Amino acid sequence: MKKIILIAFVLLNSIAFAQIGPKIVFKDKDNTIDYGTVTKDTDDGLRKFEFTNTGDAPLVITNAKSTCGCTVADFPKTPIQPGKTGVIEVKYNMNPGPIRKTITVETNAVNVESGMIALKIKGEVIVKKEVNPLEKKQSLMEKS
Repeated sequence: MKKIILIAFVLLNSIAFAQIGPKIVFKDKDNTIDYGTVTKDTDDGLRKFEFTNTGDAPLVITNAKSTCGCTVADFPKTPIQPGKTGVIEVKYNMNPGPIRKTITVETNAVNVESGMIALKIKGEVIVKKEVNPLEKKQSLMEKS
């Protein structure tokens, strides 16, 4: 009899503590997008973080901000209904050098602490080396 009461108690507690509300789940592993090695001339710096509301209430994103002005995030301004997907677009200004930026997203999601999610971008922007036509001609002449 004690086992039945204990099992019933555990089941009731687990039901009571089940998270009810909107839940945000991102498609990208570890909420990170890797730009890889890119050049400013061939890449516009725009990436998209796709997510799904896996909860049972509308998901509201109230803000998405970066730690610096070189990265700008655009997020849905209307609620994302349960089962639906949304996109947060992130644009990096493509300054040459390593990319290591974090975008903090504020939501009403119950599956993340305080409704805050950290999105990350990483990679490296290189300057495309242009060959001076005179150097190219001189290099060809030396080979002859």
